[in-house]
Amino acid sequence: MKRALLSVTDKSGVVDFAKGLAAKGFELVSTGGTAKALRDAGLTVKDVSEVTGFPEMMDGRLKTLHPLVHGGLLGDIRLDSHRQAMAEAGIEPITVVCVNLYAFEKTVTGPHEFHEAIESIDIGGPAMIRAAAKNHPNLYVVVDPADYPAVLEKATEDDQELKRRLAAKAFRHTAFYDSMISRYLTEAANENPLSETLSMGYRLIMGFRYGENPHQTGALYADPLAAPGIAQAKQLWGKELSYNNLNDADGAWELVADLPKGACAIIKHGNPCGAAHGQTLGDSYRLARQSDPISAFGGIAAFNTEIDADAANAMTEKGNFLEVVIGTSFTEEAVEIFKNRSGWGQDVRLLAAPLPPEKATLMVKTIRGGAIIQDSDEDPGIEWKVVTKKAPTPEQMAALKFQWSIIPHVKSNAIVVGTENRLLGVGAGQMNRVQSVRLALEQAGEGAQGAVLASDAFFPFPDSIQTAAAAGIAAVVQPGGSKKDADVIAAADELGIAMVLTSVRHFRH
Repeated sequence: MKRALLSVTDKSGVVDFAKGLAAKGFELVSTGGTAKALRDAGLTVKDVSEVTGFPEMMDGRLKTLHPLVHGGLLGDIRLDSHRQAMAEAGIEPITVVCVNLYAFEKTVTGPHEFHEAIESIDIGGPAMIRAAAKNHPNLYVVVDPADYPAVLEKATEDDQELKRRLAAKAFRHTAFYDSMISRYLTEAANENPLSETLSMGYRLIMGFRYGENPHQTGALYADPLAAPGIAQAKQLWGKELSYNNLNDADGAWELVADLPKGACAIIKHGNPCGAAHGQTLGDSYRLARQSDPISAFGGIAAFNTEIDADAANAMTEKGNFLEVVIGTSFTEEAVEIFKNRSGWGQDVRLLAAPLPPEKATLMVKTIRGGAIIQDSDEDPGIEWKVVTKKAPTPEQMAALKFQWSIIPHVKSNAIVVGTENRLLGVGAGQMNRVQSVRLALEQAGEGAQGAVLASDAFFPFPDSIQTAAAAGIAAVVQPGGSKKDADVIAAADELGIAMVLTSVRHFRH
């Protein structure tokens, strides 16, 4: 008689799976709650303690860690020496192992005490899974209820391809589980997360038809221990999201979270092409779109509040087209406006997402052969310093602060031009700062007269200030720190421009 060992936290489908195994002549061995569920379904089950001759103890911490269990998992029955050792010790081989783990992830992502987290760390389960996966040529190891039908079909056969696939999934399962525990305990111990090793587990949310380009593959994964954001957004309407949709949606969401409540941000190809704060959500969108109507077409629009009918009507006016619209939620009326908009209304994706937290989080960027990791770019709030003879007016200071909120979300070299409630021009991703200044001013046009300018890093020479003054810029905010700061400040004084230094750089590459 073949033997199956079943011990699961997630009991979905396990009764039917066990019934199928029993019908194929398997002896069922189980533990605790799983054994009870199977017996309640009328199945004959042997407790692990009957196999080991040793009772469960220490509140269930010790039950499967025994040679009569692990010998059955690790014994390579293809080898005479293993078969002989098993026979001498009275060890029966196990052909099917069905195990999934204590709900550590569920425990620590909800309200809990530290001791609850510790007690939800599974020891016996990972040990059984790893042992079975190592010995997979001799048995089937099942960690996912989705695999029950395939295993039932092949349970009495020797399907090496299926066994290998299941073993790979088993090790992914335990690796992910251990990554959750290590990160939780690292934070609890106030350790630097960027330690000698870093393991981060991600769960698949969806696959894409392709990645950034059609010849690339791609998928969305979520980090269960990270603060929620776009990865946890709920799609309320629209066709399937793409890699580029989500990449731009994340940029729009991060930007609008830094703006005053009721603001709108529009992103195209990773850079802001519009941002504004109006009297209504509809006004915010219209003002943001006016910054660059050409780029806004086919862009991503985000609001840091619930999207209402006023905003929906503004976004569906003639001449508009958006790939994705994001808000913390949508009114029913707003959703219906998008649904009923002829033409592109059927395609626009509506996402309801939680706003990102103010605290820093780890940002991972892959490079060939590895990754570079850092904290997210959160403004440390250092006091601004007026360094010119002319100080900004209160209105200009408000404009500088609004534009400074936008700067961290623009690719370097980054320059933005605008007012206290609107982005008017952007210079992004240029190899020299002078060119970024020219692009931002060109986009702002006549709006640059009396507007302010923000720079993500210092000005190495006075030429950018001279260019800004010629376009009518009234005030500038920049980090400072150049060897030529004195020359840059002198040029601002000579040209009648107010300048503020922040001592904070916001590169984004």
